[in-house]
Amino acid sequence: MKRRKFLENSSKAVIASTVLPLDAIAANHVKSTSQKTKVALVGTGSRGSYTWGKAILDGYNQWVDMVGLCDVNPKRMAYAKKYMGTGAKTYLSADFDRMIEETQPDVVIVTTTDSFHADYIVRALELGRNVISEKPVATEAEQCQRIVDTEHATGKKVTVGFNMRFMPGSGEIKEILDSGELGNILSVQFQEYLDLSHGASYFRRWHGKIKYSGSLFVHKASHHFDLVNWLIDADPVEVQAMGKVAFYGHNHPFRARNCRTCPFTDECEFYWDMTKDQRMMDLYGNCEDVDGYFRDGCVWDNEIDTYDTGLVNVNYDNGTLLTYSMNTNLPYEGQYISFTGEKGRLDVRLFNRQPWDEEAPVKLRLSKDMQTSEVISIQVGSGGHGGADERIKDLIFKPGVKDELGRHAGSRAGIMSSLIGIAARQSIETGTKIKVDDLVQFPTTWRG
Repeated sequence: MKRRKFLENSSKAVIASTVLPLDAIAANHVKSTSQKTKVALVGTGSRGSYTWGKAILDGYNQWVDMVGLCDVNPKRMAYAKKYMGTGAKTYLSADFDRMIEETQPDVVIVTTTDSFHADYIVRALELGRNVISEKPVATEAEQCQRIVDTEHATGKKVTVGFNMRFMPGSGEIKEILDSGELGNILSVQFQEYLDLSHGASYFRRWHGKIKYSGSLFVHKASHHFDLVNWLIDADPVEVQAMGKVAFYGHNHPFRARNCRTCPFTDECEFYWDMTKDQRMMDLYGNCEDVDGYFRDGCVWDNEIDTYDTGLVNVNYDNGTLLTYSMNTNLPYEGQYISFTGEKGRLDVRLFNRQPWDEEAPVKLRLSKDMQTSEVISIQVGSGGHGGADERIKDLIFKPGVKDELGRHAGSRAGIMSSLIGIAARQSIETGTKIKVDDLVQFPTTWRG
């Protein structure tokens, strides 16, 4: 009965909340209802300048004050400052320490290129600041170890922006699994479907290079690995994977530096005219003379080494087995996730874009015997990622929001999800199984 009531409320995109001091669940980010939290933002690209910039200043200015902006590209930072509508001081990346000293933020928000997340996380912790980081927290095992050691030594905390924990349907799934009605979860199958629009976008950007993203198993799939870790409340033990660049990159007869200079625009189905997107031009096109980064890079670039097709198998410490797959060039987009338990099965289908109509963007099917099967349809709320972006910021910044299902993710959750992707990449490179405990050592008395 308790689960049924929760499901009925959640299907209407209602997230229940009651009063609880936020510092008990969100790393002391907000000190009181009368004193604003001072934040500094590192990385003023698209995600940083909107989700963790403008959206915070527009919706949470009662509790948050933006005091500093930091980026390697001064042109991008200048546009982001104007776009966000903030009077925050601006600093080049080389002046990060000076920004902390002069602006004295309570929290540093890290939204840089993935491979630099750990550097800013560690330095912010060393300078006595709490951190909010976009996923993934790290792209290499040694970066994970540095975060673990520094957080343990400083006593400061890292929060990771895993908005999939807040997506429509995630609470319902968690409630069903936690209820025990499926018994022990024996296996999880997770299929990620990226269409030719979303999938290709990763290979236009820096994400297509492992040295920047750690591969999509780290950048993109860290969301999915964290979701599974949280839903089944278990830690990964061993990882084995296969992956390859099967569609993008070298798999084409022609290529160019970027779309705007390409001589094959009439022939290439992936041609993207970035000049028609003024925000992209302001953030990237008009700034590329500073750092040489082309936001409309060629999806056929021979240097692309991020796997566009792959499989990951994970053994968990509670005995659950996960099979994860990612395809990035499909004619539709969404996810299919199934949980097989001792007493039944939960099938989850998330619809994003597809050439057919769906009455509900999220469908759960709970089956516990051969005769009965229950379907639960869930509507998506408004806002970023179906309202998930707003819900995670509510939990972090608004006083008195209760974390009913343990959605808040600390550094340990961030590191565990990154480590699955890192281990998957190592498994592909070596052809062997990778033990997670061999990658990072956690202090025995620390949970992160």
